[in-house]
Amino acid sequence: MTNLKVHAPAPVDLEGDLALLRGDCARMVPHWTAPDRIASLPVSPSRIHGVIVPAASARLLDAMSDYGD
Repeated sequence: MTNLKVHAPAPVDLEGDLALLRGDCARMVPHWTAPDRIASLPVSPSRIHGVIVPAASARLLDAMSDYGD
């Protein structure tokens, strides 16, 4: 018989995890280039793909309130 244990997610430490999120963003910056100036054009959602977000950052953002408290 298999013993399956279910663990509740750990409480989110917004201060420590925010530093982790900022570090993730800093590591992604070299992959993004921005032209000097360009007019923004609408993009179809079906063309947006290839974005990878580390799981820890996704959990942190999911735990944040949408409008602040």
